[in-house]
Amino acid sequence: MRLLIRLRARSDAAYQTNYHRGLSGRIWRALDDSQFDDLHDSSKPPGISFSNPFPFGPVSKGDLRNVLVAAADDDVLRVIGTDLIENREFNIKEMPFTVEEVTGVEPDVGEPGTKGVLETATGLVVRIPAKRFGEYNIDAPGDAPEFWKPEHSLRPLKTQLENNLDRKHGLFCPDYLPGPSEVDEELLDEYELIKTYSLPVTVTEGTEETYILSKFRFGYTVRDDHHRRHLNLALDVGLGERNSLGFGFVNIRKDEVEKPSAKSHISGASR
Repeated sequence: MRLLIRLRARSDAAYQTNYHRGLSGRIWRALDDSQFDDLHDSSKPPGISFSNPFPFGPVSKGDLRNVLVAAADDDVLRVIGTDLIENREFNIKEMPFTVEEVTGVEPDVGEPGTKGVLETATGLVVRIPAKRFGEYNIDAPGDAPEFWKPEHSLRPLKTQLENNLDRKHGLFCPDYLPGPSEVDEELLDEYELIKTYSLPVTVTEGTEETYILSKFRFGYTVRDDHHRRHLNLALDVGLGERNSLGFGFVNIRKDEVEKPSAKSHISGASR
């Protein structure tokens, strides 16, 4: 599930491309003193992801902007939504907004047989651990994880994305259901790299790191209900790392969804 948060600008402002910590801070403050306030300090993925403020561009007083917040646990979103309605100030660094409306939305990749495209609305953070450098022929200067780059090929990217989503599946889905790594087929059918870029990111107060990010379009065909669950989980918790800072947020390209015909749906259900 997701929250669509509609914001009204209180003054003119330049669009802050380094919005990540400011936006995540407002979301975490909404969880303060709730049963979920310990998620922020947990070493485990918190199961929360969010979009950039959109549309992109300079902000004028009175402009509308939107933010999407997704979570694996609907109760987390209910607490966030309640706080945003009761405390409508929503400042993202030097971009001051007021919450006008909060709406619940439930995206779904579709029933088995549906074809579509997932797009990373924010950059992916994918790091390759040093223990895998030899396997992928990566020549790195030290033992620190390497950010994925196109010259590393798609193989480590696929592995890290699947392993990361598998861990989240173990945290947020029932144990008896198979995770992405417990099925033979791949999570995604097609990988179209849009761009790779670097970005300075304030990860904690006074600490800035440079991330190498990648944006992708991923083609998929929903095979069965397990695969549907895996893809919908990615919509909730994000792909890759650092989702709670706003990276790896995923959207369905609605203009590229192809629903199964009645004939193919019937034959698929009979197998």
